Amino acid sequence: MISPTSELLEKIRQQFDASPYPRVPLDKSPKDNISSLYIHNLVTPYYLRNQKITEPKGKVILDAGCGSGYKSLVLAEANPGAKIVGVDISEESIKLARNRLEHHGFDNAEFHVLPIQELAKLDYQFDYINCDELLYLFSDIAVALQAMKSVLKPHGIIRSNLHSSIQRFNYFCAQKVFTMMGLMDENPAELEMDIVVEFMKALKDNIHLKARTWNSGYEGEDGKERILMNYLFQGDKGYTISDMFGALRTADLEFISMVNWRQWDLMKLFKDPDNLPAFVGMSLPEISIEEQLQLFELIHPVHRLIDFWCGHSNQTNFIPVSEWTDSDWQSAKVDLHPQLKTQNFQEDLIASVTECRIFPISNYLSFVEEFIGIDSSLALCLLPLSEQSQPINALVECWKQFRPLDPVTLKPTDEEQAFYMVQQLLLRLESLGYVMLERQSS
Repeated sequence: MISPTSELLEKIRQQFDASPYPRVPLDKSPKDNISSLYIHNLVTPYYLRNQKITEPKGKVILDAGCGSGYKSLVLAEANPGAKIVGVDISEESIKLARNRLEHHGFDNAEFHVLPIQELAKLDYQFDYINCDELLYLFSDIAVALQAMKSVLKPHGIIRSNLHSSIQRFNYFCAQKVFTMMGLMDENPAELEMDIVVEFMKALKDNIHLKARTWNSGYEGEDGKERILMNYLFQGDKGYTISDMFGALRTADLEFISMVNWRQWDLMKLFKDPDNLPAFVGMSLPEISIEEQLQLFELIHPVHRLIDFWCGHSNQTNFIPVSEWTDSDWQSAKVDLHPQLKTQNFQEDLIASVTECRIFPISNYLSFVEEFIGIDSSLALCLLPLSEQSQPINALVECWKQFRPLDPVTLKPTDEEQAFYMVQQLLLRLESLGYVMLERQSS
């Protein structure tokens, strides 16, 4: 692990003092970025691990390596009533972070110039730790994870990420080139960035390094941050899925999920997942989550970040929705993800129902490319959820009121059929992260 007095740590500190990251204007608000709020809402990983709904109010959240504080602001917006604590080794970044939260009216936040290995000095135990774009800078990622684990509450959750050594291979080649040119000897500044631009522009367009990493966006003033964070990034390193799971085992932490888990679906890589070659079809269902993710990474390395949630071991203990009994379903409680409980969502939902048109739910929150639409009659079931959680039977009754007669037989809508229709809708929406289903304890 990087020691507080190491030469590399000092270079990293100087880089971020000179150019705090990210360069987001002070007045920019994340309120309209529903996907970012979704990721940073602790409700999301808590449900994935526990199949329970939690309340952010009163929770204590750490933003480890908070930089200029934009992600701290996202955490504050996504988790109303939570206390935000930010730490970073860059004093200039911390100043910006304090100003940012104050500017947006969040007074339940504090920031400290502090390295990860000294978190115990804060005398806090955290419900949630966000460690974004930092872990890959440590020489031993397991030790860094252990430092965060030491201040994590028993039911707490850590979100962190690593640069992919496979996806970013060409950028690591570029970093090696510019290291050989001496551009990384000291803290890179305007001169070093200008040399990178001149060098890359001088290469033929079909040269592999230029073709795989460069575009004209790097050549203007707005491209300087991207040059620093890709070509001249002090301490940058790449890792694999195997490295991530190995570090989690060493730190005695339990993998919960990839943050963008829908984009790591191995089966989506095949033309026809229901008609796979015999050997593949027989073997894939038997392999572990680690092996599935490793295969995805090897076959389709498109993710810059290996972005994951983890927590203390032996915390996951619930019956998957796919294995629920009829009794489980009958007593289930349903909730809409809090980031969908917006006026815009509700108004558009009402319009879709009123006009009898498909409700495009993927327009409001989506981590997959395909369009996700809901028939207007079934979309009606989401309306009560925009106000508060509901028992599933209440949603069934809502749907029956909308369609009291079977459109084919003109007989009263069958209770069992109505329940099945609502159940199938909820199964689909739960798998995509739009709704949360809570099994009531017997």
